Amino acid sequence: MKEAMPVLSAGAGLHETLALLTSQLRPDANHKEDMVFLKDVFSERSLSYLMKIHEKLRQYERHSPTPVLHSASTLAEDVAEELQSGPMSVEEKELLHLLTSPHLKAVLSVHDTVAQKNFDPVLPPLPDDFEDELDEDSVKIVRLVKNKEPLGATIRRDESTGAVIVARIMKGGAADRSGLVHVGDELREVNGSSVMHKRPDEISQLLSQSQGSITLKIIPAIKEEDKLKESKVYMRALFDYTPLEDKATPCQEAGLPFKRGDVLQVVSQDDQTWWQAKRVGDCSLRAGLVPSKQFQERRIAYRIKMGTLQNSKSPKKTVYDQGCDKEDCDCEGYFNGQYIAGLRRSFRLSRKDRRGSSGDANASDQNDTEFLTYEEVTRYQQRPNERPRLVVLIGSLGARINELKQKVIAENPHRYAVAVPHTTRPKKSHEKEGVEYHFVTKQAFDADAQNNKFIEYGEYKENLYGTSIEAIRSVQAKNKMCLVDVQPEALKALRTAEFKPYVIFVTPRIPESRRRRSAGTSPGGGEHGRITEEDLQEMRLSAQQIDQQYGPFVDRVLIKEDTASACAELRSILERLERETFWVPISWVKT
Repeated sequence: MKEAMPVLSAGAGLHETLALLTSQLRPDANHKEDMVFLKDVFSERSLSYLMKIHEKLRQYERHSPTPVLHSASTLAEDVAEELQSGPMSVEEKELLHLLTSPHLKAVLSVHDTVAQKNFDPVLPPLPDDFEDELDEDSVKIVRLVKNKEPLGATIRRDESTGAVIVARIMKGGAADRSGLVHVGDELREVNGSSVMHKRPDEISQLLSQSQGSITLKIIPAIKEEDKLKESKVYMRALFDYTPLEDKATPCQEAGLPFKRGDVLQVVSQDDQTWWQAKRVGDCSLRAGLVPSKQFQERRIAYRIKMGTLQNSKSPKKTVYDQGCDKEDCDCEGYFNGQYIAGLRRSFRLSRKDRRGSSGDANASDQNDTEFLTYEEVTRYQQRPNERPRLVVLIGSLGARINELKQKVIAENPHRYAVAVPHTTRPKKSHEKEGVEYHFVTKQAFDADAQNNKFIEYGEYKENLYGTSIEAIRSVQAKNKMCLVDVQPEALKALRTAEFKPYVIFVTPRIPESRRRRSAGTSPGGGEHGRITEEDLQEMRLSAQQIDQQYGPFVDRVLIKEDTASACAELRSILERLERETFWVPISWVKT
Protein backbone atom coordinates (compact mmCIF):
# COMPACT_ATOMS: atom_id res chain seq x y z
CA MET A 1 0.00 0.00 0.00
CA LYS A 2 1.41 3.40 -0.97
CA GLU A 3 2.06 5.77 1.91
CA ALA A 4 0.11 9.01 1.64
CA MET A 5 2.05 12.28 1.74
CA PRO A 6 1.25 14.39 4.81
CA VAL A 7 -0.82 17.49 4.24
CA LEU A 8 0.69 20.88 5.05
CA SER A 9 -1.21 23.36 7.15
CA ALA A 10 -2.39 26.56 5.53
CA GLY A 11 0.14 28.67 7.41
CA ALA A 12 3.11 26.45 6.65
CA GLY A 13 6.19 28.31 5.47
CA LEU A 14 8.45 27.60 2.54
CA HIS A 15 11.16 26.13 4.78
CA GLU A 16 8.61 23.74 6.30
CA THR A 17 7.58 22.66 2.82
CA LEU A 18 11.22 22.04 1.97
CA ALA A 19 11.73 19.97 5.13
CA LEU A 20 8.65 17.87 4.39
CA LEU A 21 9.76 17.34 0.81
CA THR A 22 13.16 16.17 1.98
CA SER A 23 11.63 13.64 4.36
CA GLN A 24 9.54 12.16 1.54
CA LEU A 25 12.47 11.49 -0.77
CA ARG A 26 12.96 7.73 -1.10
CA PRO A 27 15.72 5.87 -2.94
CA ASP A 28 14.69 4.73 -6.37
CA ALA A 29 16.40 1.92 -8.26
CA ASN A 30 16.37 3.82 -11.54
CA HIS A 31 17.23 7.29 -10.17
CA LYS A 32 19.18 6.54 -7.01
CA GLU A 33 21.98 9.08 -7.65
CA ASP A 34 19.51 11.85 -8.52
CA MET A 35 17.50 11.25 -5.37
CA VAL A 36 20.59 11.25 -3.18
CA PHE A 37 21.70 14.51 -4.81
CA LEU A 38 18.32 16.17 -4.22
CA LYS A 39 18.24 15.03 -0.63
CA ASP A 40 21.71 16.45 -0.01
CA VAL A 41 20.76 19.79 -1.60
CA PHE A 42 17.47 20.11 0.28
CA SER A 43 19.17 19.18 3.56
CA GLU A 44 21.69 22.01 3.32
CA ARG A 45 21.42 24.20 6.39
CA SER A 46 22.20 27.36 4.41
CA LEU A 47 19.27 26.68 2.08
CA SER A 48 16.97 26.23 5.06
CA TYR A 49 18.15 29.59 6.46
CA LEU A 50 17.46 31.27 3.12
CA MET A 51 13.95 29.90 3.10
CA LYS A 52 13.32 31.20 6.62
CA ILE A 53 14.60 34.65 5.63
CA HIS A 54 12.32 34.56 2.59
CA GLU A 55 9.34 33.77 4.80
CA LYS A 56 10.17 36.61 7.21
CA LEU A 57 10.35 39.08 4.32
CA ARG A 58 7.02 37.89 2.99
CA GLN A 59 5.46 38.30 6.43
CA TYR A 60 6.82 41.85 6.61
CA GLU A 61 5.26 42.62 3.22
CA ARG A 62 1.88 41.29 4.37
CA HIS A 63 1.92 42.87 7.84
CA SER A 64 4.24 45.82 7.43
CA PRO A 65 3.62 48.55 10.05
CA THR A 66 2.25 51.82 8.73
CA PRO A 67 2.88 55.18 10.41
CA VAL A 68 -0.04 56.86 12.15
CA LEU A 69 1.41 60.27 11.24
CA HIS A 70 3.91 61.39 8.61
CA SER A 71 4.90 64.52 10.51
CA ALA A 72 5.30 63.71 14.20
CA SER A 73 7.90 66.45 14.65
CA THR A 74 5.43 69.10 13.46
CA LEU A 75 2.81 67.82 15.90
CA ALA A 76 5.35 67.98 18.74
CA GLU A 77 6.19 71.60 17.84
CA ASP A 78 2.49 72.51 17.83
CA VAL A 79 1.95 70.92 21.26
CA ALA A 80 5.01 72.70 22.66
CA GLU A 81 3.77 76.04 21.33
CA GLU A 82 0.33 75.43 22.84
CA LEU A 83 1.85 74.60 26.23
CA GLN A 84 3.87 77.80 26.27
CA SER A 85 0.84 80.00 25.53
CA GLY A 86 -0.48 79.84 29.10
CA PRO A 87 0.35 78.90 32.69
CA MET A 88 1.70 75.36 33.08
CA SER A 89 1.35 72.74 35.74
CA VAL A 90 4.28 70.59 36.86
CA GLU A 91 3.23 67.80 34.48
CA GLU A 92 2.94 70.23 31.56
CA LYS A 93 6.39 71.67 32.26
CA GLU A 94 7.84 68.17 32.26
CA LEU A 95 6.09 67.39 28.95
CA LEU A 96 7.42 70.64 27.43
CA HIS A 97 10.92 69.75 28.57
CA LEU A 98 10.65 66.34 26.92
CA LEU A 99 9.23 67.67 23.63
CA THR A 100 11.97 70.30 23.30
CA SER A 101 14.89 68.01 24.22
CA PRO A 102 17.37 67.45 21.33
CA HIS A 103 17.22 63.65 21.61
CA LEU A 104 13.44 63.43 21.25
CA LYS A 105 13.50 65.93 18.37
CA ALA A 106 16.08 63.74 16.61
CA VAL A 107 13.98 60.60 17.16
CA LEU A 108 10.86 62.28 15.77
CA SER A 109 12.82 63.62 12.80
CA VAL A 110 14.02 60.09 11.99
CA HIS A 111 10.46 58.81 12.38
CA ASP A 112 9.21 61.35 9.82
CA THR A 113 12.03 60.50 7.39
CA VAL A 114 11.13 56.80 7.53
CA ALA A 115 7.38 57.48 7.37
CA GLN A 116 7.77 59.70 4.31
CA LYS A 117 10.41 57.39 2.79
CA ASN A 118 12.74 60.29 2.15
CA PHE A 119 15.77 58.06 2.55
CA ASP A 120 15.59 56.57 -0.96
CA PRO A 121 17.91 58.32 -3.46
CA VAL A 122 15.97 59.89 -6.30
CA LEU A 123 17.64 60.04 -9.68
CA PRO A 124 16.64 62.88 -12.00
CA PRO A 125 15.11 61.94 -15.35
CA LEU A 126 17.38 61.64 -18.35
CA PRO A 127 17.46 64.63 -20.70
CA ASP A 128 15.11 64.31 -23.64
CA ASP A 129 17.82 64.75 -26.20
CA PHE A 130 21.54 64.14 -26.36
CA GLU A 131 23.16 66.34 -28.94
CA ASP A 132 26.45 64.70 -29.67
CA GLU A 133 28.49 64.31 -32.81
CA LEU A 134 29.27 60.71 -31.96
CA ASP A 135 27.16 57.69 -32.79
CA GLU A 136 24.44 56.90 -30.28
CA ASP A 137 25.84 53.47 -29.37
CA SER A 138 29.24 54.87 -28.41
CA VAL A 139 27.93 57.04 -25.57
CA LYS A 140 27.46 55.66 -22.04
CA ILE A 141 25.42 57.51 -19.43
CA VAL A 142 26.49 56.62 -15.91
CA ARG A 143 24.52 57.68 -12.86
CA LEU A 144 26.01 57.33 -9.42
CA VAL A 145 24.75 58.20 -5.96
CA LYS A 146 27.60 59.31 -3.71
CA ASN A 147 27.85 60.87 -0.28
CA LYS A 148 30.55 63.27 0.87
CA GLU A 149 33.31 60.80 0.01
CA PRO A 150 35.38 61.44 -3.14
CA LEU A 151 34.27 59.77 -6.35
CA GLY A 152 37.41 57.66 -6.26
CA ALA A 153 38.76 58.38 -9.74
CA THR A 154 41.50 60.59 -11.15
CA ILE A 155 41.67 62.08 -14.64
CA ARG A 156 44.29 63.32 -17.08
CA ARG A 157 44.36 65.27 -20.33
CA ASP A 158 45.45 63.28 -23.39
CA GLU A 159 48.31 65.27 -24.92
CA SER A 160 47.57 64.25 -28.50
CA THR A 161 43.75 64.49 -28.64
CA GLY A 162 43.04 66.82 -25.69
CA ALA A 163 40.40 64.39 -24.39
CA VAL A 164 39.76 64.03 -20.64
CA ILE A 165 40.63 60.43 -19.79
CA VAL A 166 40.00 58.44 -16.59
CA ALA A 167 43.55 57.79 -15.37
CA ARG A 168 42.88 55.49 -12.43
CA ILE A 169 40.07 54.03 -10.35
CA MET A 170 40.64 53.99 -6.60
CA LYS A 171 39.98 50.62 -4.98
CA GLY A 172 36.83 50.66 -2.83
CA GLY A 173 35.71 54.11 -3.99
CA ALA A 174 32.27 55.00 -5.37
CA ALA A 175 33.40 54.61 -8.99
CA ASP A 176 35.03 51.24 -8.27
CA ARG A 177 32.00 49.89 -6.39
CA SER A 178 29.68 50.84 -9.24
CA GLY A 179 31.66 48.88 -11.80
CA LEU A 180 30.53 51.39 -14.46
CA VAL A 181 33.61 53.59 -14.82
CA HIS A 182 36.87 52.18 -16.12
CA VAL A 183 40.42 53.30 -16.76
CA GLY A 184 40.70 54.71 -20.28
CA ASP A 185 37.10 55.98 -20.49
CA GLU A 186 36.75 59.46 -21.97
CA LEU A 187 34.75 61.88 -19.82
CA ARG A 188 32.54 64.31 -21.77
CA GLU A 189 30.00 65.75 -19.32
CA VAL A 190 29.39 66.00 -15.58
CA ASN A 191 25.75 66.68 -14.61
CA GLY A 192 25.07 68.04 -18.09
CA SER A 193 28.06 70.40 -18.05
CA SER A 194 30.66 69.86 -20.74
CA VAL A 195 34.22 69.28 -19.56
CA MET A 196 35.85 69.43 -22.98
CA HIS A 197 37.47 72.82 -22.38
CA LYS A 198 37.95 72.64 -18.61
CA ARG A 199 41.25 72.08 -16.85
CA PRO A 200 41.67 68.77 -14.96
CA ASP A 201 41.72 70.59 -11.60
CA GLU A 202 38.41 72.32 -12.46
CA ILE A 203 36.87 68.97 -13.37
CA SER A 204 38.14 67.36 -10.16
CA GLN A 205 36.61 70.20 -8.14
CA LEU A 206 33.31 69.80 -10.01
CA LEU A 207 33.26 66.06 -9.23
CA SER A 208 34.18 66.50 -5.57
CA GLN A 209 31.52 69.19 -5.01
CA SER A 210 28.73 67.09 -6.54
CA GLN A 211 26.55 65.49 -3.87
CA GLY A 212 23.81 62.89 -4.13
CA SER A 213 23.15 62.03 -7.75
CA ILE A 214 25.94 62.56 -10.27
CA THR A 215 25.47 61.91 -14.00
CA LEU A 216 28.47 61.28 -16.23
CA LYS A 217 28.52 61.15 -20.01
CA ILE A 218 31.32 58.79 -20.97
CA ILE A 219 32.84 57.47 -24.17
CA PRO A 220 33.84 53.92 -23.18
CA ALA A 221 37.40 52.83 -23.75
CA ILE A 222 37.87 50.61 -26.77
CA LYS A 223 39.19 47.89 -24.51
CA GLU A 224 38.15 48.02 -20.88
CA GLU A 225 40.75 46.78 -18.45
CA ASP A 226 39.95 43.77 -16.31
CA LYS A 227 39.30 44.52 -12.67
CA LEU A 228 42.53 44.27 -10.74
CA LYS A 229 42.84 41.61 -8.13
CA GLU A 230 43.56 43.02 -4.69
CA SER A 231 47.26 42.76 -3.91
CA LYS A 232 48.57 41.13 -0.77
CA VAL A 233 51.67 43.32 -0.63
CA TYR A 234 52.21 45.03 2.72
CA MET A 235 54.65 47.89 3.26
CA ARG A 236 55.80 49.55 6.48
CA ALA A 237 56.12 53.29 5.94
CA LEU A 238 59.50 54.67 6.96
CA PHE A 239 58.50 58.33 6.60
CA ASP A 240 55.53 60.62 7.25
CA TYR A 241 53.31 61.65 4.35
CA THR A 242 50.69 64.42 4.13
CA PRO A 243 48.92 64.60 0.73
CA LEU A 244 47.66 68.15 1.30
CA GLU A 245 51.29 69.31 1.43
CA ASP A 246 52.31 67.39 -1.69
CA LYS A 247 51.96 69.50 -4.83
CA ALA A 248 52.97 66.57 -7.05
CA THR A 249 50.00 64.37 -6.19
CA PRO A 250 47.46 64.05 -9.04
CA CYS A 251 44.59 64.53 -6.57
CA GLN A 252 45.14 65.70 -3.00
CA GLU A 253 41.66 64.56 -1.90
CA ALA A 254 42.49 61.04 -3.10
CA GLY A 255 45.78 60.92 -1.19
CA LEU A 256 46.29 58.67 1.82
CA PRO A 257 48.07 60.32 4.78
CA PHE A 258 50.22 58.10 6.96
CA LYS A 259 52.81 58.23 9.71
CA ARG A 260 56.16 56.52 9.96
CA GLY A 261 55.60 52.98 11.21
CA ASP A 262 52.12 52.59 9.68
CA VAL A 263 51.61 49.35 7.72
CA LEU A 264 50.05 49.88 4.29
CA GLN A 265 48.35 47.30 2.11
CA VAL A 266 49.38 48.21 -1.42
CA VAL A 267 46.45 47.14 -3.61
CA SER A 268 47.82 48.41 -6.92
CA GLN A 269 51.29 49.16 -8.27
CA ASP A 270 50.21 49.58 -11.89
CA ASP A 271 51.24 53.23 -11.83
CA GLN A 272 55.01 53.49 -11.40
CA THR A 273 54.64 56.89 -9.73
CA TRP A 274 51.55 56.58 -7.52
CA TRP A 275 50.51 53.40 -5.72
CA GLN A 276 47.06 52.72 -4.34
CA ALA A 277 47.08 51.64 -0.71
CA LYS A 278 45.02 51.22 2.45
CA ARG A 279 46.20 51.61 6.03
CA VAL A 280 46.02 48.29 7.87
CA GLY A 281 43.42 48.62 10.63
CA ASP A 282 41.40 51.37 8.93
CA CYS A 283 37.65 50.85 8.60
CA SER A 284 37.50 52.60 5.21
CA LEU A 285 37.31 50.29 2.19
CA ARG A 286 38.53 53.00 -0.18
CA ALA A 287 42.18 53.01 -1.18
CA GLY A 288 44.20 56.20 -1.45
CA LEU A 289 47.19 57.41 -3.45
CA VAL A 290 50.70 57.21 -1.99
CA PRO A 291 54.01 57.95 -3.70
CA SER A 292 55.70 54.82 -5.00
CA LYS A 293 59.04 53.71 -3.62
CA GLN A 294 60.88 54.63 -6.81
CA PHE A 295 59.21 58.05 -7.07
CA GLN A 296 59.84 58.93 -3.43
CA GLU A 297 63.51 57.95 -3.72
CA ARG A 298 63.88 60.08 -6.86
CA ARG A 299 62.31 63.05 -5.07
CA ILE A 300 64.65 62.69 -2.11
CA ALA A 301 67.69 62.42 -4.38
CA TYR A 302 66.59 65.56 -6.24
CA ARG A 303 66.05 67.50 -3.01
CA ILE A 304 69.48 66.51 -1.76
CA LYS A 305 71.01 67.60 -5.05
CA MET A 306 69.19 70.95 -4.93
CA GLY A 307 69.99 71.41 -1.25
CA THR A 308 66.31 71.79 -0.27
CA LEU A 309 66.13 68.72 1.97
CA GLN A 310 66.68 69.40 5.64
CA ASN A 311 69.59 67.31 6.87
CA SER A 312 68.35 64.89 9.49
CA LYS A 313 71.93 64.36 10.69
CA SER A 314 73.27 66.79 13.21
CA PRO A 315 76.89 67.87 12.75
CA LYS A 316 77.26 67.34 16.48
CA LYS A 317 77.91 63.77 17.57
CA THR A 318 74.82 62.06 18.97
CA VAL A 319 74.92 61.37 22.70
CA TYR A 320 73.59 57.97 23.74
CA ASP A 321 72.75 56.36 27.05
CA GLN A 322 76.00 55.87 28.93
CA GLY A 323 76.05 52.54 30.74
CA CYS A 324 79.39 52.78 32.53
CA ASP A 325 80.00 55.70 34.83
CA LYS A 326 82.65 54.11 37.05
CA GLU A 327 86.41 54.26 36.84
CA ASP A 328 86.45 50.74 35.44
CA CYS A 329 83.95 49.17 33.07
CA ASP A 330 83.87 45.94 35.05
CA CYS A 331 81.11 45.36 37.54
CA GLU A 332 80.23 42.25 39.46
CA GLY A 333 77.17 40.41 38.19
CA TYR A 334 75.14 40.84 41.34
CA PHE A 335 71.66 42.35 41.43
CA ASN A 336 69.54 42.48 44.59
CA GLY A 337 72.00 40.07 46.19
CA GLN A 338 71.66 37.49 43.39
CA TYR A 339 74.57 36.54 41.12
CA ILE A 340 73.72 36.34 37.43
CA ALA A 341 76.32 35.13 34.95
CA GLY A 342 77.30 37.64 32.35
CA LEU A 343 75.46 40.53 34.00
CA ARG A 344 77.40 43.77 34.28
CA ARG A 345 77.27 47.35 33.26
CA SER A 346 77.22 47.97 29.52
CA PHE A 347 80.46 49.36 28.22
CA ARG A 348 80.35 52.50 26.11
CA LEU A 349 83.74 52.88 24.54
CA SER A 350 85.61 54.77 21.87
CA ARG A 351 84.34 52.43 19.18
CA LYS A 352 86.81 51.65 16.40
CA ASP A 353 85.01 51.71 13.11
CA ARG A 354 85.44 48.53 11.09
CA ARG A 355 85.15 50.31 7.76
CA GLY A 356 87.82 52.92 8.31
CA SER A 357 87.41 56.51 9.42
CA SER A 358 84.29 57.49 11.34
CA GLY A 359 83.61 60.24 8.80
CA ASP A 360 83.20 57.72 5.97
CA ALA A 361 80.94 55.57 8.12
CA ASN A 362 78.69 58.46 9.01
CA ALA A 363 78.38 59.49 5.37
CA SER A 364 77.33 55.97 4.41
CA ASP A 365 74.81 55.74 7.24
CA GLN A 366 73.38 59.10 6.28
CA ASN A 367 72.73 58.05 2.71
CA ASP A 368 71.14 54.78 3.82
CA THR A 369 68.86 56.53 6.31
CA GLU A 370 67.71 59.35 4.08
CA PHE A 371 66.63 56.99 1.28
CA LEU A 372 64.46 54.85 3.54
CA THR A 373 60.92 54.96 2.13
CA TYR A 374 59.09 51.64 2.46
CA GLU A 375 59.95 48.18 3.75
CA GLU A 376 57.94 45.15 2.62
CA VAL A 377 56.67 43.28 5.66
CA THR A 378 54.62 40.24 6.60
CA ARG A 379 53.04 38.81 9.74
CA TYR A 380 55.27 36.62 11.90
CA GLN A 381 54.74 34.64 15.09
CA GLN A 382 57.39 32.67 16.91
CA ARG A 383 56.79 28.96 16.42
CA PRO A 384 57.27 26.27 19.09
CA ASN A 385 60.88 25.07 19.39
CA GLU A 386 62.04 28.12 17.41
CA ARG A 387 64.85 30.26 18.80
CA PRO A 388 63.55 33.35 20.62
CA ARG A 389 63.85 36.71 18.91
CA LEU A 390 66.71 38.98 19.87
CA VAL A 391 65.67 42.02 21.92
CA VAL A 392 67.76 45.11 21.22
CA LEU A 393 67.64 48.09 23.56
CA ILE A 394 68.87 51.50 22.48
CA GLY A 395 68.61 54.53 24.70
CA SER A 396 68.92 58.27 24.57
CA LEU A 397 70.85 60.23 27.18
CA GLY A 398 69.46 59.58 30.66
CA ALA A 399 67.50 56.42 29.79
CA ARG A 400 69.59 54.08 31.96
CA ILE A 401 68.64 51.05 29.92
CA ASN A 402 71.18 48.81 31.65
CA GLU A 403 69.22 49.27 34.88
CA LEU A 404 66.07 48.02 33.16
CA LYS A 405 67.91 45.06 31.67
CA GLN A 406 69.38 44.10 35.04
CA LYS A 407 66.03 44.10 36.84
CA VAL A 408 64.20 42.06 34.17
CA ILE A 409 66.94 39.41 33.97
CA ALA A 410 67.28 39.22 37.77
CA GLU A 411 63.56 38.49 38.08
CA ASN A 412 63.70 35.61 35.60
CA PRO A 413 67.30 34.48 34.82
CA HIS A 414 66.06 31.15 33.41
CA ARG A 415 64.10 32.94 30.71
CA TYR A 416 66.23 36.00 29.88
CA ALA A 417 69.99 36.50 29.62
CA VAL A 418 72.71 38.76 28.22
CA ALA A 419 75.51 37.95 25.79
CA VAL A 420 78.83 37.42 27.60
CA PRO A 421 81.33 39.98 26.24
CA HIS A 422 84.91 39.37 25.04
CA THR A 423 87.87 41.22 26.54
CA THR A 424 91.66 41.32 26.34
CA ARG A 425 91.85 42.29 30.03
CA PRO A 426 93.62 39.78 32.28
CA LYS A 427 91.30 37.49 34.21
CA LYS A 428 90.90 38.24 37.91
CA SER A 429 91.20 35.52 40.52
CA HIS A 430 87.49 35.12 41.19
CA GLU A 431 86.43 35.20 37.53
CA LYS A 432 85.59 32.23 35.35
CA GLU A 433 86.03 31.90 31.60
CA GLY A 434 82.73 32.33 29.78
CA VAL A 435 80.90 33.62 32.86
CA GLU A 436 82.02 37.20 33.46
CA TYR A 437 83.86 37.48 30.12
CA HIS A 438 85.39 35.49 27.33
CA PHE A 439 89.09 36.22 27.93
CA VAL A 440 91.09 36.31 24.68
CA THR A 441 94.41 37.63 23.44
CA LYS A 442 94.69 40.94 21.63
CA GLN A 443 95.68 39.12 18.42
CA ALA A 444 92.57 36.90 18.59
CA PHE A 445 90.38 39.90 19.37
CA ASP A 446 91.78 41.90 16.43
CA ALA A 447 91.25 38.93 14.10
CA ASP A 448 87.61 38.59 15.17
CA ALA A 449 87.10 42.32 14.72
CA GLN A 450 88.54 42.20 11.20
CA ASN A 451 86.19 39.30 10.38
CA ASN A 452 83.14 41.30 11.58
CA LYS A 453 82.38 38.92 14.44
CA PHE A 454 81.48 41.74 16.87
CA ILE A 455 78.29 43.77 16.83
CA GLU A 456 80.22 46.53 18.64
CA TYR A 457 83.62 46.82 20.27
CA GLY A 458 86.12 49.38 21.56
CA GLU A 459 89.06 50.15 23.76
CA TYR A 460 89.07 51.25 27.39
CA LYS A 461 92.24 51.81 29.44
CA GLU A 462 94.30 49.93 26.86
CA ASN A 463 91.98 46.89 27.05
CA LEU A 464 89.60 45.83 24.29
CA TYR A 465 85.96 44.92 24.95
CA GLY A 466 83.31 43.68 22.56
CA THR A 467 80.04 41.77 22.20
CA SER A 468 80.21 39.01 19.61
CA ILE A 469 77.53 37.57 17.38
CA GLU A 470 78.49 34.11 18.64
CA ALA A 471 77.75 35.17 22.22
CA ILE A 472 74.18 36.01 21.19
CA ARG A 473 73.81 32.67 19.44
CA SER A 474 75.02 30.92 22.57
CA VAL A 475 72.21 32.47 24.65
CA GLN A 476 69.57 31.65 22.05
CA ALA A 477 70.82 28.06 21.80
CA LYS A 478 69.76 27.66 25.44
CA ASN A 479 66.23 28.74 24.43
CA LYS A 480 66.62 32.01 26.35
CA MET A 481 65.67 35.45 25.10
CA CYS A 482 68.85 37.48 24.69
CA LEU A 483 68.75 41.16 25.68
CA VAL A 484 71.48 43.43 24.34
CA ASP A 485 71.85 47.18 24.71
CA VAL A 486 73.97 48.65 21.94
CA GLN A 487 74.75 51.90 20.24
CA PRO A 488 72.23 52.49 17.44
CA GLU A 489 74.92 52.08 14.76
CA ALA A 490 74.91 48.33 15.52
CA LEU A 491 71.28 47.93 14.40
CA LYS A 492 72.21 47.49 10.74
CA ALA A 493 74.39 44.46 11.53
CA LEU A 494 71.74 42.91 13.78
CA ARG A 495 68.70 43.28 11.49
CA THR A 496 68.98 39.81 9.94
CA ALA A 497 66.65 36.87 9.42
CA GLU A 498 68.71 34.87 11.91
CA PHE A 499 68.08 37.19 14.87
CA LYS A 500 64.76 38.81 13.85
CA PRO A 501 65.49 41.60 16.35
CA TYR A 502 62.77 43.51 18.15
CA VAL A 503 64.15 47.00 18.72
CA ILE A 504 63.04 49.04 21.74
CA PHE A 505 64.00 52.70 22.00
CA VAL A 506 64.06 53.78 25.64
CA THR A 507 63.92 57.48 26.39
CA PRO A 508 63.21 59.28 29.66
CA ARG A 509 60.16 61.47 29.99
CA ILE A 510 61.64 64.93 29.86
CA PRO A 511 59.67 67.75 31.53
CA GLU A 512 58.87 70.75 29.37
CA SER A 513 59.72 73.30 32.06
CA ARG A 514 62.82 73.48 34.18
CA ARG A 515 62.54 71.29 37.24
CA ARG A 516 65.16 70.01 39.64
CA ARG A 517 64.92 66.43 40.84
CA SER A 518 67.03 64.08 42.86
CA ALA A 519 69.22 61.58 41.02
CA GLY A 520 66.99 58.72 42.13
CA THR A 521 63.91 60.13 40.43
CA SER A 522 65.35 62.29 37.67
CA PRO A 523 65.63 61.02 34.09
CA GLY A 524 69.37 61.69 34.22
CA GLY A 525 71.83 62.32 36.97
CA GLY A 526 73.61 65.65 36.67
CA GLU A 527 76.32 67.09 38.83
CA HIS A 528 75.69 66.52 42.58
CA GLY A 529 72.61 64.43 41.68
CA ARG A 530 70.78 67.37 40.13
CA ILE A 531 69.80 68.12 36.55
CA THR A 532 69.88 71.53 35.00
CA GLU A 533 68.03 73.03 32.06
CA GLU A 534 71.16 72.36 30.01
CA ASP A 535 70.98 68.68 31.00
CA LEU A 536 67.34 68.51 29.92
CA GLN A 537 68.13 70.16 26.62
CA GLU A 538 70.91 67.63 25.94
CA MET A 539 68.50 64.78 26.69
CA ARG A 540 65.89 66.24 24.32
CA LEU A 541 68.48 66.63 21.57
CA SER A 542 69.77 63.10 22.11
CA ALA A 543 66.26 61.61 21.82
CA GLN A 544 65.49 63.70 18.71
CA GLN A 545 68.70 62.72 16.95
CA ILE A 546 68.23 59.01 17.59
CA ASP A 547 64.61 59.21 16.48
CA GLN A 548 65.55 61.00 13.25
CA GLN A 549 68.44 58.69 12.37
CA TYR A 550 67.27 55.31 13.62
CA GLY A 551 63.51 55.71 14.15
CA PRO A 552 62.61 53.63 11.06
CA PHE A 553 64.28 50.59 12.65
CA VAL A 554 62.48 50.93 16.00
CA ASP A 555 59.55 48.62 16.80
CA ARG A 556 58.56 50.18 20.11
CA VAL A 557 59.28 53.42 21.95
CA LEU A 558 59.33 53.02 25.73
CA ILE A 559 58.89 56.31 27.61
CA LYS A 560 60.56 55.85 31.01
CA GLU A 561 58.58 57.60 33.72
CA ASP A 562 60.29 55.68 36.51
CA THR A 563 62.18 52.41 36.83
CA ALA A 564 59.28 50.36 38.22
CA SER A 565 56.75 51.24 35.52
CA ALA A 566 59.37 50.97 32.76
CA CYS A 567 60.35 47.46 33.95
CA ALA A 568 56.71 46.40 34.02
CA GLU A 569 56.23 47.65 30.46
CA LEU A 570 59.42 45.91 29.29
CA ARG A 571 58.31 42.62 30.86
CA SER A 572 54.95 42.93 29.11
CA ILE A 573 56.68 43.48 25.76
CA LEU A 574 58.93 40.44 26.23
CA GLU A 575 55.98 38.21 27.13
CA ARG A 576 53.99 39.36 24.10
CA LEU A 577 56.92 38.59 21.80
CA GLU A 578 56.58 34.90 22.59
CA ARG A 579 52.87 34.58 21.92
CA GLU A 580 51.65 37.35 19.59
CA THR A 581 52.03 38.13 15.90
CA PHE A 582 54.15 41.04 14.67
CA TRP A 583 55.01 42.71 11.37
CA VAL A 584 58.57 41.90 10.28
CA PRO A 585 60.53 42.40 7.02
CA ILE A 586 59.38 39.80 4.53
CA SER A 587 62.99 38.72 3.92
CA TRP A 588 63.12 37.40 7.49
CA VAL A 589 60.52 34.69 6.88
CA LYS A 590 60.99 33.82 3.21
CA THR A 591 62.45 30.40 2.58
